[in-house]
Amino acid sequence: MRAIKKAKRIIEKDPTQPVAKFLTSLILSLETNNEFPTRQLYELSIDDFDFALQILKEWRIDRHYMGKAKIFDVAYHAHDTINPKK
Repeated sequence: MRAIKKAKRIIEKDPTQPVAKFLTSLILSLETNNEFPTRQLYELSIDDFDFALQILKEWRIDRHYMGKAKIFDVAYHAHDTINPKK
């Protein structure tokens, strides 16, 4: 299971749990580009720390693919503008 999907389930199950609060904060920070206090990572258990790193890795990969999708969309529409269908 992907880490992001697992995080979603953890948050949905009990958002008041400390790890769910941490994940909520981390994900909101990533999505909004707000600062995130990295010291919070070091306060986690080693398993939760590794899990948080997995989320960061997946988020970075997904963001790269979203960027590729956006540039493809722009290029596709530009191509249609330059070469209109007859």
